[in-house]
Amino acid sequence: MKIAFLSYYSGQVHRGAETFVHELSTRLRNYSHQVSIHKNIFDRVNPDVQIVISTNGRLDVVLAKLWCLTHGAKLIISGQSGLGWDDKLNLWVFPDAFVGLTDYQCRWARRINPFVNIVKIPNGVDLKTFNPNIKPLKISLKKPVILNVAALEPNKRQNLLLKAAVNFSVLLVGKGTGKYFTHAQMPHVYTACDLFSYPTSSAESFGIVLLEAMASGLPVVTTSDPIRREIVGDAGLFVDPTDTQSFTTALNQALMIDWGDRPRQQASKFSWDSIALKYHQLCQKLIS
Repeated sequence: MKIAFLSYYSGQVHRGAETFVHELSTRLRNYSHQVSIHKNIFDRVNPDVQIVISTNGRLDVVLAKLWCLTHGAKLIISGQSGLGWDDKLNLWVFPDAFVGLTDYQCRWARRINPFVNIVKIPNGVDLKTFNPNIKPLKISLKKPVILNVAALEPNKRQNLLLKAAVNFSVLLVGKGTGKYFTHAQMPHVYTACDLFSYPTSSAESFGIVLLEAMASGLPVVTTSDPIRREIVGDAGLFVDPTDTQSFTTALNQALMIDWGDRPRQQASKFSWDSIALKYHQLCQKLIS
């Protein structure tokens, strides 16, 4: 089967959507699929492609739908954009399948367009790359160290973490923070820290970094919303990050709890290998 991914920034940055494309495309090749990655539908997509998997939105996804109709291909849209106008448009383009990453997102998508085929397949994590036995990177910060990995953007709300973590070292990693690590160094960064905190907006569709942190053995303090609760389960604490006092209390509590292997066990539910199998089965179903 010939499968084309549409991902404008793949190969340029390493955010969640780009990680999704890299990890999934690599594993789908193991099922003998011919897989290619393109910026958009006009970026030399083979006319014989049978499945288009798009992480792009807005005009790009409209053009991808028209291309699929013209060439007899099936369009899968992965809901990486979050609970907002981009994925609303994606749903009203009427893809052959819209992949919701959580139960909550699937329910949201069905309310937006009840006539679209909604399939739940979460994002994942490479359990070999991210694990507690990785040698920690040497970081010159006083323990305990609270880690946040995300672009420095308003919806990631790192400012709320900095307000709450008054007595701790905080390591911010991501574009815009002025502190860079290579993608290959990140497994070593996770194991060098003591706690992962992610006070993201409730509109965010997932947060692969949560899985990477838990796979590395880190407990999590994150936003109390249905999406984060589904991802983190019993491997962390949930809080309203805008309540600074409650956020500070949760950080203190999380550092005192003996989490054992709960974070790793929770992350193991999201193996990229099992998720690639679900996409393989979805592609087969659409073609048949």
